[in-house]
Amino acid sequence: MDISDLAAIGIVSLAGLVRGTTGFGGAMFMSPVLSILLGPVPTVVIALLLETAGALVMFPDALPKANWRTLLFLILPAVVTVPLGGYLLLTVDPWIARKLIAAVVVVFSSMLLFGLRYNGTPRVATSIALGGLVGALLGATSVGAPPVILYLLSGPDPVAVTRANLTIFVTAISVIGLVMLAAAGAISAPLAISAAALTIPFLLGIWLGGKLFDRLSETGIRRLALALMLLIGVVSLFL
Repeated sequence: MDISDLAAIGIVSLAGLVRGTTGFGGAMFMSPVLSILLGPVPTVVIALLLETAGALVMFPDALPKANWRTLLFLILPAVVTVPLGGYLLLTVDPWIARKLIAAVVVVFSSMLLFGLRYNGTPRVATSIALGGLVGALLGATSVGAPPVILYLLSGPDPVAVTRANLTIFVTAISVIGLVMLAAAGAISAPLAISAAALTIPFLLGIWLGGKLFDRLSETGIRRLALALMLLIGVVSLFL
């Protein structure tokens, strides 16, 4: 095990901690650094696998709470656009892809940190357009949930329903992204084994984050996590 492997374990563990305390942000936290260590394509594969594993842990609790009408209009267009984002990931220059990942993290961590939200009423047309955009972002960078977070927070649903919607949405689009990458031959056996090994520290981080969440201020934890994501994204833009 070399320094890169240890660094990957460390960043994935911290990403799990962020995910467990905030309910989102795992891919945002890990992707900029992993893209430097491993390259854009392995980073997206690993991030999607880990996000899927993390979401599945919360999936049984989320199913009965979700607003399925909202979810369907977000997920269905993403089915079409995730492959488009994946095509960009697999064909664009790796340096450009790495900077794109960092830029997406900077933009959306800034928006979430400073409390920006969608001010309109959730509508079918808006959901469809957003689902398409998010699918393309996820396929290209592994970071797809933040626009949906901004959108769903503006809706009338209770916090528990919004959290359930995000859990199911992240699971669905991550699975779509993985199927697309597998069909394109981007998931090799060694990469799948590495991702599976990193699942353990990621899930442990989520578990520990959940314990911390019960003791600490939700607002303070989210602001700290978003500030760290923003810092990582900015640094990654210049490395």
